[in-house]
Amino acid sequence: MIAFHTLRGLALGGLLALGMSACTSTESRAPAPVPVAAAPPPAAPSFAGPVLNGDGVCTAPAPTTAVVIETGIGECDLVRLKGKPPTDVLVGEGRSGREVQVLYNEPGAKELYFFVNNRLDRIVK
Repeated sequence: MIAFHTLRGLALGGLLALGMSACTSTESRAPAPVPVAAAPPPAAPSFAGPVLNGDGVCTAPAPTTAVVIETGIGECDLVRLKGKPPTDVLVGEGRSGREVQVLYNEPGAKELYFFVNNRLDRIVK
């Protein structure tokens, strides 16, 4: 009969030999990369209605649906409701699509209107 400590020694020796053989592998290639499907590009944001150009002029007559300056109105609605051209207009493209900043210098304060895709997003006074 084989003693317990002898069996234990043989088992440990076998594990040690197995572990050492993995360290001496002759494989030198990196594993093949796993292909990853590219996400489809997001759909281009859409918006309706006339918009402001860099000079603060509407590209077409604005519909007269908005009656108060509030979030959601169009760029040209703002100009129509203010009754005068803006002091400055910045037009650009951002992560969300068309982004426009409209500045009005009012007596005693400045008002900045932020539009995303021809919809008023927020007002900073």
